Amino acid sequence: MQNSSIDGLEIRNYFDIILISEIEQVRKPNPEIFQRAVVKLGTAAQDSVFVGDHPEADIKGAKNAGMKTIWKRNLSWVETTEADAIIDELNEIPAILEQFNHIAVVT
Repeated sequence: MQNSSIDGLEIRNYFDIILISEIEQVRKPNPEIFQRAVVKLGTAAQDSVFVGDHPEADIKGAKNAGMKTIWKRNLSWVETTEADAIIDELNEIPAILEQFNHIAVVT
């Protein structure tokens, strides 16, 4: 199902790797899915940033894997205080990355 969505949105070419929980058989917030991503990217968790909208699955999971986190504010969820940065729009990410000293982004 996720592959169909990715292809329908025509965004596959924007990513170096794509991990899908169903294929990996590991679901967020399990740190293993985040660790697999950084290994496939050839980087380290402490040198990576995860951008997500779910406070538990995305932010807590990535933090537990050792990543920096950016929470894309989502009114469906209670605001998180665990994120390293909070944004309202995706176009805010470059400025945040400047603050993080140009480290890899994982979404």
